[in-house]
Amino acid sequence: MNRLSLLWKLAALVWCLCSTPAFSKEIKNVLFLISDDLKASVLGCYGDKICKTPHIDKLASEGMVFNHAYCQATWCQPSRQSFMYSRYRGNKGTNFGEHFKNNGFFSARAGKIYHMRVPGDIIDGTDGGDVPSTWTEKYNLSGREAHTPGDYACLNLNIFTTEEEDRQSTRMPHRMFVTVQYDGDGSDQPDHKSASKAIELLQKHKDERFFLAVGFVRPHYPMVAPRQYFEKYDWEKIDLPEVIENDIRDIPKIGRPATMNSNNSIGKYPDNQKRMWEGYYASTTFMDDQVGRVINELERLGLRDSTAIVFTSDHGYHLGEHTFWQKSTMHEEVSRVPLIVSAPGFSPGRSDSFAELMDIYPTCSDLAGLEIPDSVQGKSLVPVLKNPQAKVRDAVLTLDSGFGLRSERWTLLKYNDGSEELYDMLNDPAQFHNLAPNPEYAQKLEENRKALSEKLKEFGLSFDRPKKAKSKK
Repeated sequence: MNRLSLLWKLAALVWCLCSTPAFSKEIKNVLFLISDDLKASVLGCYGDKICKTPHIDKLASEGMVFNHAYCQATWCQPSRQSFMYSRYRGNKGTNFGEHFKNNGFFSARAGKIYHMRVPGDIIDGTDGGDVPSTWTEKYNLSGREAHTPGDYACLNLNIFTTEEEDRQSTRMPHRMFVTVQYDGDGSDQPDHKSASKAIELLQKHKDERFFLAVGFVRPHYPMVAPRQYFEKYDWEKIDLPEVIENDIRDIPKIGRPATMNSNNSIGKYPDNQKRMWEGYYASTTFMDDQVGRVINELERLGLRDSTAIVFTSDHGYHLGEHTFWQKSTMHEEVSRVPLIVSAPGFSPGRSDSFAELMDIYPTCSDLAGLEIPDSVQGKSLVPVLKNPQAKVRDAVLTLDSGFGLRSERWTLLKYNDGSEELYDMLNDPAQFHNLAPNPEYAQKLEENRKALSEKLKEFGLSFDRPKKAKSKK
């Protein structure tokens, strides 16, 4: 081999080693940050031009942003159970934090990780559905929620008041449409308290290996934030989502939430629909500031280069799309979630590869050098962190009153009563036109049915028999 050839080979080797992300730094810790009811599309790093989320956007610039991450259940309890156990259904095996604790990590939570009633458990400061085996230490951070003194609005009832009596709260039928803006610095709010507790835990345990989970409850209703966060947004200038004529006519009844306009008085108040967006934006920005406080302290303590950070949400949210409000549908605005993974030794980027929330547990285990338990059904996303073009799955699965299968081109929603929706995500990303009844798409429908059937068979999943309606007698 001549000298020139040898030099070329050495140069190629150096280029390869320098350009390929690898575990170049030891990952000792995991910081898991999770929001509540946060749709991916509202964040700046996911394309929103109005909502101000500078801290999450900064994290996105430093990590891998997953454009196509999806939850496995469309409301809090089953979604959080699914990613804490990395299973589509049930709680078999060792949970996320328990796995780290069993391997010598300090494991702690501040705020909501497993299901908590919001606002009920937040007001009471109670555990909700927490699993004690997960944690070395756990902290519930309480707040007054809708009872926070200030400007209260129940937007679907068109009520605006500063009185503290008769406010919609725990288990009340209109609590989902409440905003409160008030004069204060936010330190009385549960998310601020969760961030403060997380900072305290980082300071105390900075010399240990830790798994720290910080659960923020905003922008979950009631959307409470200091007045200065509401003042960042002018509701009169907010454009509501496009809704086409007869939008829900081709959506099966089982796929329509009870909170859609035709069942809900907010449909009468377009201005209040805009105020819902204002409240959602305001509480999201408030939550973003708390994310920033935690990450800034991590950096101040010199822990950034040894800590993997994950940011996500338990599911998305409807804010008037298809005339729908809230969650518990398998449509894109609810099933798609933000997912950012920033880990030392990996280059930042953006990936169109599919990810499920269940993948967080095995990914963090992989990053920390831990074996992944056999009970885990998710997949490590480390291959995607190394190369954003890599794929660990061809489709993602979401469960609700049936199953949703999202692939690169298609979304099939198949319900327990046998009804179906099929969407061409290339030509109809807003899911306006259900193609399932269209005979021209019979072959595509059958192909997606087969793919869903194979996925369900692989994981031993089956449809639930629809429950008979209870007698009103």
